[in-house]
Amino acid sequence: MATINTRKLAVVTGASSGIGFHLAQECARNGFDLIICAEDDAIHGAATELVADGTLVEPVQADLSTPEGVERLVTAVKASLRPVDAILLNAGIGAAGRFLETSIVDDLRQISLNCAAVVYLAKMLVPDMVARKQGRVLITASIASTTPVPYNAVYGATKAFDLSFAEALRYELKDTGVTVTALQPGPTDTAFFARARMEDTKVATDKKDDPADVAAAGFAAMMKGEDSVIAASLKTKLMGAANEVLPETTKAGIQARYHEPGSGKRD
Repeated sequence: MATINTRKLAVVTGASSGIGFHLAQECARNGFDLIICAEDDAIHGAATELVADGTLVEPVQADLSTPEGVERLVTAVKASLRPVDAILLNAGIGAAGRFLETSIVDDLRQISLNCAAVVYLAKMLVPDMVARKQGRVLITASIASTTPVPYNAVYGATKAFDLSFAEALRYELKDTGVTVTALQPGPTDTAFFARARMEDTKVATDKKDDPADVAAAGFAAMMKGEDSVIAASLKTKLMGAANEVLPETTKAGIQARYHEPGSGKRD
């Protein structure tokens, strides 16, 4: 990647598909060069799609659920010799099912990617932003961050972590010129449900938001320096509003009906 460039630089994780790809696309359309990261080799195809109108794109294939993967991405960012203007920490996974039946390996991997990698990357990259007194951070949480999620208990807890971390970090950085925004999507039409083995659930079979719309709302909120954004449909916004007022037990019951294995096959 060139070391002399007037364009800004954005780092986007989980960018091979879904919301992450569209976040990267929003960055490219708005004058950012990109360092994009994902575990799968589709990240290289995503980079090819994103190269347009003078956009420089560097793909990094790395498993961010491991310290080695995070270090690989950090090394690539440092090697660019360019300041980072925006960090979009979007990579995340789910592994649904009854907690007593899910794999401990899958449970811990969710925590590693959805939580530990977010903290690790923020710790490594945000200080340089603060030193420059400018920057934007976007952390993808979820509408699930505001409710218990039976049959997706670990995933829901990791997203609650992401939301809390984003809001606390935002407060700490309030006078530094660096903003932190939490993106809270609802059910979105991505490969998430298949990867999380949720194809037979009601949440997977119901109508879902367009990832491009979710990304556009998230990018706009990040650039405005907003605290958080629930994206993108009215249905998702209403879910978010309801989660602010309903008791936890009520919310848990609602989520259980959507996330219980086999719920998508019922009338």
